[in-house]
Amino acid sequence: MRLLRSTLVFSSLTLLSRIAGYVRDVVQAGVFGASAATDAFFVAYRIPNFLRRIFAEGSFQTAFVPVFTEYKQRGDEAALRDLLDHVAGALCAAVLLVTALGMLAAPLIAAVFAPGSLDEPEKYAQITQMLRITFPYLWFISMTALAAGVLNSHGRFGVPALTPVLHNLAMICAALYLAPLMDMSITALAWGVLGAGLVQLVVQWIALARLGVLPRLRLNLRHEGVRRVFRLMLPTLFGASVAQVNLMVGTIFASLLATGSQTWLYLTDRLMEFPQGLFGVALATVILPALSRRFASKDEAGYAQTLDWGLRMAVLVALPAALALLLLAEPLTATLYQYGKFTAYDTRMAALALMALALGLPGFMVAKILAPAFFSRQDTRTPVRAALWTVGANIVLCVAIVGPLWHWQVEGAHAGIALATAIAGTLNAWLLWRYLRRGQVALRLQPGWPRFLLRVGFALLALAAVLWAAQEWVGPWTALRARARVLHLAWLVPAGALAYGLALLAAGMRPRHLREPAAPAG
Repeated sequence: MRLLRSTLVFSSLTLLSRIAGYVRDVVQAGVFGASAATDAFFVAYRIPNFLRRIFAEGSFQTAFVPVFTEYKQRGDEAALRDLLDHVAGALCAAVLLVTALGMLAAPLIAAVFAPGSLDEPEKYAQITQMLRITFPYLWFISMTALAAGVLNSHGRFGVPALTPVLHNLAMICAALYLAPLMDMSITALAWGVLGAGLVQLVVQWIALARLGVLPRLRLNLRHEGVRRVFRLMLPTLFGASVAQVNLMVGTIFASLLATGSQTWLYLTDRLMEFPQGLFGVALATVILPALSRRFASKDEAGYAQTLDWGLRMAVLVALPAALALLLLAEPLTATLYQYGKFTAYDTRMAALALMALALGLPGFMVAKILAPAFFSRQDTRTPVRAALWTVGANIVLCVAIVGPLWHWQVEGAHAGIALATAIAGTLNAWLLWRYLRRGQVALRLQPGWPRFLLRVGFALLALAAVLWAAQEWVGPWTALRARARVLHLAWLVPAGALAYGLALLAAGMRPRHLREPAAPAG
């Protein structure tokens, strides 16, 4: 039960962050709506976030945690501290360089990632200005990711899961208090991003100090541990963050579409992050150190059982979450965002993209479980092969789906970007599965999968029936008053979850089936 308990701790604390995140989104949507200015901010916000998930939460952590765990397993405290000091120094120097280059090249980056803004000088200037403000966030959050990796390796998942709440609070304060002081300029949100990065770094480094593992920055690129981490990290710069690469591809295409497209897609992605962050990231974060320990100990049976457990948990959560997002796309969007300047039309456009993107949620979450299976073995090259195919497919799909919609000026063309991303994400999961089945430590599924899938399928039917019937009874969601939307959603979501849970129990699913299987002795 150790992995399940750690996952539940991480998920419960992440839930607080997601709630704060949605409050942030509601505030931002109500204050600024969906406009050219918000499109400009979300471009400037997504680029350092894209790099953050590559340098920090994606590539760096997946390369650092297995090496750090291996050193920790040796029991040599001096070598472990030496590794941490030199990795911290190298990461600090590398990200400072990238940050400086990003700030200098802000006009070029704006042109590359938002080519549609070149025809709108004011929007282009806003993106450039805000990029120079938000880019230093990359340094703060990368050093924060180092702290999170160390804390997770020591079994301390609480602080890393909780600190994103501070990010959301900083953004809320920027929208409510800083923006009025700046004549309601969208630039206030950019300053909020920068402040959020600083606060998160301070909190996590305090946690490191209390644990007695606060790193001293030392720079020696020839250090054996540093070279191993960065050698593993280079392939994962692409492979670990394929979903983010696909989102950036979507951002580029969205800049060519109707005003508001980037904002609608951003808000859609935020709703998708709820199940992914609450369960997908939690599972991946907890399972990586566990798989790394199993592999370092040459426990192949335990390795296979742990991976199988992660896949079952992903399927158990991803399928109902995808179905619920598909059926509740408009109710969720209207309830969370339709206030102030965010109109019913904006709700319909964002819901359309959410329905398309929800189709890819199972693939996204399964990939988050399969990727650590490679990283724990310090194999960072294989996921890159899958990533190359995935991004190529995403670009082709965007051109094939969005191109005709854009040419004929079809309303809701941005949903084609979401659909392309969903299909590409599913392809990524399938490729990782295929490579893992053929790998040196082949994926060996444990007995009971057919029965497990039948139980989940039965529960999905119950969930769909309850959500469909409830919506038929409520009627058109955008026509409801704000209070009525909140009240109806407050009982509808728990009703769906209860129906799914009771159906699982009726089909024979029991808590013991969710336990992490114990590795055989010897």
